[in-house]
Amino acid sequence: MRRLLTGATAVALGVTGALVMANSGTATSHKEVRYVVAYAEGSSAASARAAVKAAGGEIVSENSAIGVATVSAGEDFAEAANASSALVGAAQDRIVGANTPEAAGKARKQDVSNVETEFRDAKGSAPKAPKPKDSSEPLSGLQWDMKQIDSAAANKTERGKGVRVGILDTGVDGTHPDIAPNFDAELSRNFTTDIPVDANGDTVDGPCEDEPDASCEDAANVDENGHGTHVASTIASPVNGIGISGVAPEADIVNLRAGQDSGYFFLQPSVDALTYAGRNGIDVVNMSYYVDPWLFNCTNHPADSPEDQAEQITIITAMQRALDYARAHGVTLVAAAGNQAIDYTKPQTDATSPDYASEPGEAAYVRDLLDPESCVSMPTEGNGVIAVSSTGQSERKAYYSSYGNGFVDVAAPGGDVYDNPAGTRDLTGAILAAYPYNMAVEEGAVDPATGEVIAPWAVADCSSGTCSYYQYLQGTSMASPHAAGVAALIVGEYGSRDWSGKTLSPKKVEKVLLKSATDKACPVPADYTYVRHLPNGNTATSTHTCEGGEGPNGFYGSGIVNAKAAVTR
Repeated sequence: MRRLLTGATAVALGVTGALVMANSGTATSHKEVRYVVAYAEGSSAASARAAVKAAGGEIVSENSAIGVATVSAGEDFAEAANASSALVGAAQDRIVGANTPEAAGKARKQDVSNVETEFRDAKGSAPKAPKPKDSSEPLSGLQWDMKQIDSAAANKTERGKGVRVGILDTGVDGTHPDIAPNFDAELSRNFTTDIPVDANGDTVDGPCEDEPDASCEDAANVDENGHGTHVASTIASPVNGIGISGVAPEADIVNLRAGQDSGYFFLQPSVDALTYAGRNGIDVVNMSYYVDPWLFNCTNHPADSPEDQAEQITIITAMQRALDYARAHGVTLVAAAGNQAIDYTKPQTDATSPDYASEPGEAAYVRDLLDPESCVSMPTEGNGVIAVSSTGQSERKAYYSSYGNGFVDVAAPGGDVYDNPAGTRDLTGAILAAYPYNMAVEEGAVDPATGEVIAPWAVADCSSGTCSYYQYLQGTSMASPHAAGVAALIVGEYGSRDWSGKTLSPKKVEKVLLKSATDKACPVPADYTYVRHLPNGNTATSTHTCEGGEGPNGFYGSGIVNAKAAVTR
């Protein structure tokens, strides 16, 4: 994996603990803005706080474990903070107290390829689950993904009991019948606050009063997006006679919510969630996202203003510190490779960043990234992070999955609805996992009057007397949790007991995960052309080049994760 070395080890701070409330000054501008600042290495906490105050900022909260603080200040704060030797820089978060938009509703962050739900325009009936041949879960016949990684064979001897898996995502529906038995409500936390609108007045998470709890501060067992619940279910849905089973069906699910309802993920929640994971005995975390607003964070791109350069340096520095902290405290870090269908080791063009307006008038612009070494996507390209690409049913790399020789560490099933002989859209080629009932109703998948599924991307299991709901999604976001689940099995199988249950060093987990993966060579020829016959009658083609031959290689890394091989001594 290519790395950008930023000297991002934790600074020596004269404060213990992690989240500390402190006041250090007063905002100096008429418009209050929220910033995230990283303290410079070698600076004391006192000198960094003084620098914040001198720049006109007031510390709202401080993550003293890694030297990062959230600051409230005026619009002129960033320039002063970036000039201070006691601070790495400032990343603007959002304007505080923006007006609620007239238009109700909830926007969704759109991925570059928008692949996860690109089949939501499909009509017809939901797919029926083949009757299980054994005592498997009722919908196990639809879980081709678990067959691909041989999870059933692994679960005969290892199910992840005593292992804690942190879900850094949009939240987890802890009340879902196929999640609740493994959901750790006591440890789960929500590190976010809903944002009704951005600086341009555009809808982000939507008016808080329109949400089920009528609040901008959601409980730690809530997911008003659905993404995090799907991820958690893939990792650790229990074997309980309901719906499906996850890769590690007895692992504990810990919701460490770092994402907005809309799917945006910002810096402060991400670093706070990671440090929390390190302090609370979390063994594995799954990160199926990149930190907004920059898909790629560049330290010195000529198209970026000095303020934007400092912001991206701050994101890289703060995230790497948090990743280092978590890994040093026993947390194995697993992340999605991305759905941009690009080779991360080659020059690219980023036309999507910044994707969130933290100041009025801000909009994305085109940057030619000619030197792949100078720009990184966080957290996936952070040091110590296992990057996971996506496969379809035939084991080919999914058409949307990003790749790159030296970037991808392993591959795992993430779905590909066009991976079939005809090259036409088949929803069962995606990944089935838990769907929050409220989201299923809001998105038109379930009739609230009858509980009936009315959309082909959703499936219900009512065999227990109470219906639980599931949805099809595809993406590297769905591949990463399969690898995280196998990592949980590895901790369960080879780890030792400690105060939190089980523990195993992330270095050993990664070694077993990569060594046990099933070798998968590059296609022949290595220039693989995808042909997709779209529902509108058009045909889409794209060619991706796999470098590395039999492996490791750019499509599959060390291979497709294999649960059985991972726990076979």
